Amino acid sequence: MAKEKKDKTPKKAPAAATEAATPGGAEDAADAVSYETRVLACNAIAHPLASKKLTKKVLKTVKKAAKTKNVRRGVKEVVKALRKGQKGVVVIAGDISPVDVITHVPIMCEEADVSYIYVPSKEELGNAGSTKRATSCILVVNKEKSEIDYADLYEEVHTEVKELNKKLITTQ
Repeated sequence: MAKEKKDKTPKKAPAAATEAATPGGAEDAADAVSYETRVLACNAIAHPLASKKLTKKVLKTVKKAAKTKNVRRGVKEVVKALRKGQKGVVVIAGDISPVDVITHVPIMCEEADVSYIYVPSKEELGNAGSTKRATSCILVVNKEKSEIDYADLYEEVHTEVKELNKKLITTQ
């Protein structure tokens, strides 16, 4: 009996899988989804939710902070930083499922007197935080103004988020 040789040539992947695997294909698909569509996918607890304009500012701040390594990514790191007393702005994704993963983060932020804001998309938050994966929450750490090059943008976002938090607390 002769042994059959196996075909070692790689098989072609379907066109849809190839597009998703390329970095451009995933970004093009993410850009096609509008802000309003992403808001519809948010959880019921996602308050205060950033407006379209504020979302862009927040994600821009996160991106600049990630370049200078002034961010804490993920629930575990954010909770640890809050317990240690670090200050800043916590950005939480509004489309996390199951929602129980992040329900304690806003409470910890209020107890630590740290401002927090929800953005509609975990994918956009992950991209802004310089990670390949979607991120549920990010803490933009407050550093000395002389150390960071995005201080003006950070202060602007911080004051807007703090005002939204005050409005939320007074309405409850």
